Amino acid sequence: MRRLGVHTSIAGGIDLSILRAKELGCNTLQIFSHNPRTWKKPEFSEEVVNRFREYRKLYDMNPLYIHTSYLINIASTNKQIRELSLKMLIWELDTADMLGADYVILHPGSSSGDSLKGKRLAIDTLKKLRDMKSWNVKLLLENTAGERGDISATIEDLWELAESCGGLSGGLCIDTCHAFQAGYDIRKDKDIEKFVDNIIKVSGFDAIKLIHLNDSKKDFNSKVDRHEHIGLGKIGLTGFKSLLNHSALREIPIILETPKRSERDDLINLRKVKRLISYY
Repeated sequence: MRRLGVHTSIAGGIDLSILRAKELGCNTLQIFSHNPRTWKKPEFSEEVVNRFREYRKLYDMNPLYIHTSYLINIASTNKQIRELSLKMLIWELDTADMLGADYVILHPGSSSGDSLKGKRLAIDTLKKLRDMKSWNVKLLLENTAGERGDISATIEDLWELAESCGGLSGGLCIDTCHAFQAGYDIRKDKDIEKFVDNIIKVSGFDAIKLIHLNDSKKDFNSKVDRHEHIGLGKIGLTGFKSLLNHSALREIPIILETPKRSERDDLINLRKVKRLISYY
């Protein structure tokens, strides 16, 4: 069975995210390990961590993905921001190991317009991280939408960054909205074939470990990251059906990061995706 889930809230306790995913009928999930808009790092009691692990095992939630803080920017030309980002990344990886997560997902960041310099700074930071210690969890780098100073909007740039991680790298997370905004058209079969062939040529068949499935509120190649409900944006249901059932992608887990005013929004989007996956 295809692994399908959503980004699930940790409100009230990180262990409750597993129960929320179960209620939605998910068999995988993604979470933040803390408030992603602050540098503050919470502490987790042994009881909560044990309960989290027990729930995950009980309900077979695999793989488990942890998305890093929005504040992390390893491509920043501000040295203090890069140092804070490195410290937060270390904490994220340590926490992921404590929780038994499979992957930590990172947006590499942006560099105030100078993308080449930003990429060099990001690679230096990833090499420092790689050489510090060994973690059980693996790092997934996620493609971005191509906004000003963005260093990871192309598959080529993303894979270069991933390779700098050495053994810490788990591969790539491909976000459909970000790809669409960065100039990869995924609405028609011939374009999807071109997109998938490019990924395989650059990174190899096994590099993609997760698909972030999001429609796009903005027009193609707008370079603006605005997610939309599945089928209600500019990519549309036809594109998603072809993409999800492509022979190279049909076993890859899916996480939805679609807009959410209530849990019902997640249910509606999950049902749409299940209908699109012809063999689910």
